Amino acid sequence: MESKSKSKSKDEDGKVYLVGAGPGDLGLVTLRAKECIEQADVIVYDHLANPEMLGWARDNAEIIYAGKKAGEHSLSQQEINALLAKKAREGKQIVRLKGGDPFVFGRGAEEAKAIVDAGIEFEIVPGITSAIAGPAYAGIPVTHRSENSHVTFFTGHEDPAKTESAIDYAALAKLGGTQVMLMGVERLEAITSEMLKQGVREDLPVALVRWATTGRQETLTGTLRNIAERALDRGFEPPAVAVFGEVVALRESLNWCEKRPLSGKRIVVTRTRKQASALSSKLRALGADVLELPTIRIEPPSDLRAFAELVQDAHTYDWIAFTSATGVEAFFEIFFKLYDDAREIGGVRIATIGPATAQRVKDFHLHVDLQPDEFVAEAVVREFRKQGDVENLRILLVRAEKARDVLPKELSTLGAIVDEAFAYRTVPETRDTTGARRQLLEQGADLITFTSSSTVENFLALGLPWPKGMQIASIGPITSKTARDCGLKIDIEARRHDIDGLLEAVREFFAAKDVSEQRS
Repeated sequence: MESKSKSKSKDEDGKVYLVGAGPGDLGLVTLRAKECIEQADVIVYDHLANPEMLGWARDNAEIIYAGKKAGEHSLSQQEINALLAKKAREGKQIVRLKGGDPFVFGRGAEEAKAIVDAGIEFEIVPGITSAIAGPAYAGIPVTHRSENSHVTFFTGHEDPAKTESAIDYAALAKLGGTQVMLMGVERLEAITSEMLKQGVREDLPVALVRWATTGRQETLTGTLRNIAERALDRGFEPPAVAVFGEVVALRESLNWCEKRPLSGKRIVVTRTRKQASALSSKLRALGADVLELPTIRIEPPSDLRAFAELVQDAHTYDWIAFTSATGVEAFFEIFFKLYDDAREIGGVRIATIGPATAQRVKDFHLHVDLQPDEFVAEAVVREFRKQGDVENLRILLVRAEKARDVLPKELSTLGAIVDEAFAYRTVPETRDTTGARRQLLEQGADLITFTSSSTVENFLALGLPWPKGMQIASIGPITSKTARDCGLKIDIEARRHDIDGLLEAVREFFAAKDVSEQRS
């Protein structure tokens, strides 16, 4: 998608991108799809498109839900077609985001035809279909050289206007091999009965994979004879993929996804949208179903000019102390607008709180001279004391507005001359582009993570009902104290006060919990 370097004339149409959103796992979204979302003016998305993808959109992008699920239609197909044409004629770049692949048992082809008929430019961005990804994440290869030589895909949800099924079940029975059905779980009894009538053997292995590739994934196995009854007993509802064939038996040894340590656990991440990705991706890699619900947003400081003047004079200080990676980024964004050579920072020494902050400094090819083992302000003061006499040393403290004043007070008490450079401010996140708050209310969660005092305070300020059984994980003692002061009970506190430490604590907590449940 080309970036819009100039405004479009009123007579110039936009372009529609029919984009495959993949099966649900954000890691399976194509780079091209992400690029299109990032540059879109309008995004029209479906029920099965992971709403977390909307977090990649520009702040001013128009987001339109066109979801369709059983019994609930937000927009009819005709209305969607008309909407795409209307927005394109306004000269806008439109992403039509469809679950899986646009041309695999969706209505992407119909939408593409409507766009062509309207004389509007379009592009197809294929996506990974759940017909392949669902079985793979359940440990079921759709082909195996010793089991089958072909795979057939069919839909269990046909056009209701048809007077008779276009699916030739007799031919399917004769064909054999692996057969994968999309969108037919609610009609499973009728479909399996028809297959049995056509001579398919009743002990044929069958698997149903629900919410495939996400942290909510669950798999139910059985035979052609009993799978419908099992699904009914289990309350197994769509969206699900059904796999028929001998390859289903391979799941016993190849099931990898559902054996991950946080599989089936729903975890809320409250960091800013930009910061959330590091924690979220690591939780997802361990199998968690992650709900990103940012409660804070990073904004420029109230007095950007004052901050820039302090950055400009950074070379006149003995030390620069960074308290966060965000502060490092804000500092050097201004620094390299003022100077084109890193050596202009002079002989100043650098102190940081925490490994993530230190790493961000190293990313700019600068050395960190002081980094305490503990990731709190008090530890920085102790390290400065170890350095010897700090009296009259000039220290530039790069930090957030309204942060704790421990560091500047303690250093000043030691005789240092401290200037505070307010690099950014955190403000409450009022937007809910992805519908995360609604999801939390409807589906609940097992755990919520807090990575700073402001995430605690701003989450509580949302006034959301506390989901039943949702426990709390804190990144460290300062955050925990804020939570307790607000009347919350901390269930997990990281020993190392960084993202990796929090992740380790969460993993250990659920591992111990699982062992306890198995014993009981």
